[in-house]
Amino acid sequence: MATATKENTGFAQKLDAYFSISARGSSFGQEVRGGLTTFFTMAYIVVLNPLILGFVPDKAGNYLGGGTEPNLGMIAAATALIAGVLTVSMGAYARFPLALATGLGLNAFVAYGLVGSGALAWPEAMGLIVLEGVLVLILVLTKLRLAFLWAVPMALKKAIAAGIGLFLAFIAFWDSRLVNDPGSDAVPSQFGQGGAINTWPTLLFVVGIVVGGILLLRKVKGALLISILGVTVLAFVVEAIAKVGSVQDNPSGWALVVPTFTGQDWSFAPDLGLLGQVSILGAFTSGPAVLTVLLLIFSLFVVDFFDTMGTMTAVGEEAHLNDEVGVPANSQEILIVDSIGAIVGGVGGVSSNTAYIESASGVGDGARTGLASVVTGLGFLVAVFLSPLANLVPFEAATPVLVLVGLMMLTGVVDIDWKDYGIAIPAFLTMIVMPFGYSIAAGIGLGFIAYVILQSAKGDAKQVKPLMWLAAGAFAVYFALPALQTVFGL
Repeated sequence: MATATKENTGFAQKLDAYFSISARGSSFGQEVRGGLTTFFTMAYIVVLNPLILGFVPDKAGNYLGGGTEPNLGMIAAATALIAGVLTVSMGAYARFPLALATGLGLNAFVAYGLVGSGALAWPEAMGLIVLEGVLVLILVLTKLRLAFLWAVPMALKKAIAAGIGLFLAFIAFWDSRLVNDPGSDAVPSQFGQGGAINTWPTLLFVVGIVVGGILLLRKVKGALLISILGVTVLAFVVEAIAKVGSVQDNPSGWALVVPTFTGQDWSFAPDLGLLGQVSILGAFTSGPAVLTVLLLIFSLFVVDFFDTMGTMTAVGEEAHLNDEVGVPANSQEILIVDSIGAIVGGVGGVSSNTAYIESASGVGDGARTGLASVVTGLGFLVAVFLSPLANLVPFEAATPVLVLVGLMMLTGVVDIDWKDYGIAIPAFLTMIVMPFGYSIAAGIGLGFIAYVILQSAKGDAKQVKPLMWLAAGAFAVYFALPALQTVFGL
């Protein structure tokens, strides 16, 4: 008995030394608690990612996973599995309290910009994610990532994030029918039905925004997940009493998922069939021009590239783990795992995985080391076996979170100098074109072009980095490509 106790103590000491638990002023209890807090704060992605990716048919009419009908459980299983593996890897290799999962914003770009536009099939779109991840990994390993990071002005980085947030909110409003087509030429869209909310699903969507907002206001841990689960329960009650049914049978019905237990598959064996459904080079042979494909990869790169640096330093600052220049000591290892996240996310069919700012919630609850990330990752691995429950969540119960996430992504615009029109106009165009033009790539491209033109107009052309000139020129060709093809008979 004494030998076993000694061995256990020895293992604990090795674990403490490897993760620097005591050295960072933490304890095993703090790390476990912080890791669980992070998991419950960001577990909503297991439900939300399938709702963003799962209802968009590709150019062949197939949904993600290859079927002719959405399979949310399959996407949820892969989402949880890959988030779990990558977060454990972040904790064990980089030894930093940072969790990874499918990146919000980028998954919307993949769903609506690459696939929903009719340009690519799902495996081809995931192939571009893999290629973008390889590009980022090369830049990390060669330590060129900072050079690219500096090329795009901070204001445009914040505008890109804000624009994606507005885009996500617009998708939620439209698909919940809170905003819809009135069916006349008088106005292009309307609020509710003639200005009124008169359907149960739309009312529950509004309730979800209110509930989620109150929980965030009260700083409740896991606010977004609690909102999704709470409104889902309420939706089941409403359906049981009112018998609303599907929108296919009732114009006032549920848009995508009818909240009922009838006909549900109660097998908790996860469907991992999505893994490996990727075509690495398929986009180059499927029809779009090579320049178009390269610009799509570049757009993915821009959207995916900049978040981790900010997330990493913000979490490190919260945990008092940054060095004298404001970055964590293990930043290279953190960036390596993050870039691998894009590759693995593409191979797994769930879009690029990236670092989550929600990790700060765990840090606020005591997490200081990579052990907390290991705990968070194990939480996601357990969630793999609960993934079939994703098929029970109605769209109107989950998408209020998109509105709140959109708000969170919008907060960075306060740092933009709106009085400097040389940066304010490109930033505004980036933000506003994304939802109004229903294209993330178009917002990025127009913002880049406007930036180099306006900087040149005020005599600061030399201040524009060469990469920005190259990117703006490439986007200009991209926008003009149909006309060029017509003129030159391409």
